Amino acid sequence: MKIAIIGTGNVGSALATNWANKGHEINLGVRDVNNFKGKELLSNTNTNVYTIAEAVKISNIILLSTPAPSTVEVVKSLGDTSGKIIIDAMNIVMNKGPHEYKNTTDAILDNTQTKDVVKCFNTTGFNNMQNPNYGDLKLDLFVAGDSEKGKQVAIQLAKDAGFSECYNIGGNDKFELMEQFAWFWINLAMFQGQGREIGFKLLKR
Repeated sequence: MKIAIIGTGNVGSALATNWANKGHEINLGVRDVNNFKGKELLSNTNTNVYTIAEAVKISNIILLSTPAPSTVEVVKSLGDTSGKIIIDAMNIVMNKGPHEYKNTTDAILDNTQTKDVVKCFNTTGFNNMQNPNYGDLKLDLFVAGDSEKGKQVAIQLAKDAGFSECYNIGGNDKFELMEQFAWFWINLAMFQGQGREIGFKLLKR
């Protein structure tokens, strides 16, 4: 897949590394191609850097992992997203997010051309994206959105990033639930003192 990663912080960098190692074409989209966080990612031959609009233009998948308050500004900088899939890995933290929105994904949908927008890679820490292995088990992820095409791509990319499964939890009406689940992890890890080395696994019997 040709994947534009907008936001080269901890989450974007972890996913860029794992996906590039699986052979995906990674196009980092940044404001300044000469000065950006994550320059070390370019050591992988499957990774290149472009302006945001250029990265989007040559890619068919877009991962958004920028700070939530800048959601609308960033989405408007993508250019034409018709026919592309957007994966939202962001969360509103401490009520800091796009103005008058309860989640970042609805803000994306309202400000872009494509309707193939899903939420995934937001429910655990970046450390678990770097390494989802816990002994003999691999962590699970979750995805939500009306776009079946988008969800199938997110599920495949979750597995390519090393996760065991990525479960479909429903449509666009579950975007807020996904962010609440992220807060559940944050609460346990940070406020309840469990630490970042924790994750979720769906068990069946």
